[in-house]
Amino acid sequence: VLYLFCAALTEHKILFLSSSYQRLTDACRALLALMFPLKYSFTYVPILPAQLLEVLSTPTPFIIGVHSIFQSETQELLDVVIADLDGGTVNVPECVHISLLPEPLLQQTREALSMVLDPELEVADLAFPPSTISAASLKMQDKEIRAVFLRLFAQLLQGYRWCLHIIRIHPEPVIRFHKVR
Repeated sequence: VLYLFCAALTEHKILFLSSSYQRLTDACRALLALMFPLKYSFTYVPILPAQLLEVLSTPTPFIIGVHSIFQSETQELLDVVIADLDGGTVNVPECVHISLLPEPLLQQTREALSMVLDPELEVADLAFPPSTISAASLKMQDKEIRAVFLRLFAQLLQGYRWCLHIIRIHPEPVIRFHKVR
């Protein structure tokens, strides 16, 4: 998930494959939801019809879902990150370099996600584990995952205001982002 998340943030082509249309839609929507508060501004097609498979060779970034019966047509794509939802694999081609999160944030995010998805890991090594471990409901687990990614964005974007410059020579002040800082 973190590879797909970083691929989407760094504007790579992402293709989901599955035999279930529901799974394709859910995976595409979940990836966009994890990017909150940012908005994905490129091509987004949760279920691509067979007649439009040629769209996969577009030079622009995308998040597209394709039924797995068309997997043979996707083998020739060299610059597309392919997530096989049925097999549970993510294939990153050799020519694609995905910039992952900076190291302290990457490890913290992995640990936080593993604690949300498998809370028993926190007490697995204790000699006397607590007697009750409450299983979180799916709705609560969803909120906890969203909170992990919101904390990640807060850490990534902290201090961004130092890069904003207000230009007051116009009748209305203009705010510019100074990339060098």
